[in-house]
Amino acid sequence: MAVTEADHDSRAVATVTTGSAGKALTLDRAARELGLRRAEFELAVRLGHIRVTADAGGARRRVIPEEADRLRATEGFPDTLRERVRTVGTAAAAELIGVSPARFTRLARAGCFTPVSFRLNRYRAVVWMYLAVEVEEFAVNQPALLTGRTPEELRGRLEAGEDWRARNWRGRRQSLLLRRADGAWARAAVLAGALDPVQLAEVVDDPYERAYLNRLRPEPVAVRPDSPAAREVVDRLLSPDDPDEILWCRTSLILALEEARASLDAPRPGEGVCPAPPASRPQVVGRARVLLAKWRRREPGGASGGSGGHTVR
Repeated sequence: MAVTEADHDSRAVATVTTGSAGKALTLDRAARELGLRRAEFELAVRLGHIRVTADAGGARRRVIPEEADRLRATEGFPDTLRERVRTVGTAAAAELIGVSPARFTRLARAGCFTPVSFRLNRYRAVVWMYLAVEVEEFAVNQPALLTGRTPEELRGRLEAGEDWRARNWRGRRQSLLLRRADGAWARAAVLAGALDPVQLAEVVDDPYERAYLNRLRPEPVAVRPDSPAAREVVDRLLSPDDPDEILWCRTSLILALEEARASLDAPRPGEGVCPAPPASRPQVVGRARVLLAKWRRREPGGASGGSGGHTVR
């Protein structure tokens, strides 16, 4: 059994009129015309390399001909596009930069590389995948980490049993979703999606706001083939398990909620979203900003070119 991580969030794409949608390419056809396998195409969409549109209901995603033409006109097409989304596992990544798989794993666990996706093997073990271009950039920018003794800071993390791979992947995924979110409430919903129901209720005490956030939150990571055991593994990957990371999620959500409330009220039963912001809570927001600033000072972040740290938008 193989399970592949992929995002299928139709809310994160633009809406097109019926007329333009009729001329747009289906995703399968667009992938073929761009010389990409479907998994490569989906990754290119998530990373923002390919702009995808949707109909008014958001049910059908398409690529407009102008976008396909833009990509075909780029220098080196299709090889350059394919190279931007080429992923490698641990063994291939290690070979790419001339280190042993064991050393690459240690660097990845210490936070030097940010996974872009994962799959589960037949034993439901997580197999992390990395962008080949980022692995190569790391080798160019950090050659001292490829040989010799591991620096004390990284060695301390490893000796403490830390593993930053899942955390860095969550940070990257969240950053991509925030970049594509449409509006302040949608951005807050991305942050809310990282918290379990109990933690969410502690931060968002208004049940109507919680319901609205749940309605707007991105689709869960797809599991193929779906099974309770595989879903349990993926759910664990999606859930922050470090106190610092949970603190970041909670404080960032407080700040995002303040921005959302300042623009629109969450809808009540029988109502639409209305522009009647409630009174702000400056003490709560002020404390959230202080906590977030402290977290950022403590956060080591990934050393690769990805999104090992988090971004608040």
